[in-house]
Amino acid sequence: MPRALPTIRILGIDPGSRVTGYGIIESDGVRSAYVSSGCIRASDSEFPARLKTIFDGVAAVVGEFTPEEIAVEQVFVSKSVQSALKLGQARGAALAAALARSLPVSEYAPNAIKRAVTGQGHADKVQVQHMVRVLMRLSQPLAADAADALAVALCHAHSNPVMSRNEAIRQMGRRR
Repeated sequence: MPRALPTIRILGIDPGSRVTGYGIIESDGVRSAYVSSGCIRASDSEFPARLKTIFDGVAAVVGEFTPEEIAVEQVFVSKSVQSALKLGQARGAALAAALARSLPVSEYAPNAIKRAVTGQGHADKVQVQHMVRVLMRLSQPLAADAADALAVALCHAHSNPVMSRNEAIRQMGRRR
C-alpha cells in the first residue's frame, strides 16, 4: 500500500497597500486542504504606517500558523506607475515579515495564478473566488483578497517546487 505523501503548509499572500490577503493551505502537491484565510487591513493613515501594519499582520500570521513555504503574487502595472510602486512597497513589507523567519519564498505572475485555479489566465475575480471555494470545499463566501491569496497558495502547491520534492520522495520509496 503506497504511503501518503508528506504535506507542507503554504502561506499565500496577495499584497495590497490597503488590504493584504492571506491564505493558508496544507498540500502534498496533489491534494490541498484549507487551513485559514483572511485580510490584513491597513487604516487610512500615512503610507509608512500602513506598511508597518502589513509587516506586523503578516508576521502575526506566520507566527500563528507556522507555514513552511511562502508564495506571493508578483507586482504588475495596471493603473499607474505610482500604484505599482505602492504595491511593490506593500509586497516588500509582507515579504520582509516572512523572510524574517527564513522561509523560502516563491513568486507567481497573476496570469499563472489565475490559470492554476481556473484554467484560464485572464479570469476575473469572481471566477477566481468561485474556483477557490470549490477547490477548498468551502461553503462560506470569501473576501476577494483572501480568495486571491488562497489562489496563490494553490498555484504554489501545484507547481514544480512542491511536485518535484514529492516526486523525489516517491522515487526514494520505490528504491527501498
